Amino acid sequence: MKAMIPTGDISSAVEFGEVPEPEPRADEAVVAVEAYSVNRGETFLLEHPRDGWRPGKDIAGRVVRAAADGSGPAEGSRVVGHPAAAGWAERVAVPVHSLAALPDRVDSTTAAALPLAGLTALRLLRAAGPVAGRRVLLTGASGGVGHYLTELASGSGAQITAVSASQERGVRLLELGATEVVTDVEKATGPFDIVLESVGGTSLPAGLARLAPEGLLVWFGQASRTPVTLNFFDFFKTAVGGSIRHFDYTRSDRSYADDLAVLVRLVATGRLHPEIGLRQDWSHTATAITALRTRNIRGNAVLVTS
Repeated sequence: MKAMIPTGDISSAVEFGEVPEPEPRADEAVVAVEAYSVNRGETFLLEHPRDGWRPGKDIAGRVVRAAADGSGPAEGSRVVGHPAAAGWAERVAVPVHSLAALPDRVDSTTAAALPLAGLTALRLLRAAGPVAGRRVLLTGASGGVGHYLTELASGSGAQITAVSASQERGVRLLELGATEVVTDVEKATGPFDIVLESVGGTSLPAGLARLAPEGLLVWFGQASRTPVTLNFFDFFKTAVGGSIRHFDYTRSDRSYADDLAVLVRLVATGRLHPEIGLRQDWSHTATAITALRTRNIRGNAVLVTS
């Protein structure tokens, strides 16, 4: 079958190749991929791809072979999935605990934009605790996670200050419920009960300086790829009794299937709106990767295989 293969050259990161058909385990279904989404994290991995690794964690399509153990969606079911890898292909094996059914009113292109960014946002909001009436600072808000998180948190009653690289990109965040958009953390007026930080570098210390006493900073990424330096004593100048928590979206007491079903239901009922900045045939995947790396698109890049 056809699949996207890493080239090792980030200027043209993937190319079509022929690979063996997937060999599913008993608890895996084979999905014919109709669309997939490119995540920024995958673009980093493509700089120095591991031998044998193929990208692809966000897919949507139709089950062409149900799991041998009888669990999960039946053959012919439309699904959205979150495989560990290899989803940029005509077909991929996906554990049933990472698949959710799609209703007719949610198309595959929209669904493919949900898994990684949507799961991260949903679980991050859970980690932050109750947000109704609380002031929340969100850095790196113009990415896929930021759009989902802004809409989910505002829908739960949070007052969100979103940090976006440009006012132009911030317009959409305001439409999704952000109270305020600033172009730099230093321009945000605290204190904030919750800081959701994904940039690293100087962004995290600046966010920490705006944390309210007893507040919570959740560190869920380092998009700048710049290490963070913290002065322990600065922490006590403002955030007395505050805490810093590291977040990993893969750690949860709920399955991907359960949380994907939540996201699908929110999309189907008009309460969550995936932001797709680029939608193209999968032959343009390398171009989409470059666009994501250079931040030339807003939201998700979705490639359509059929």
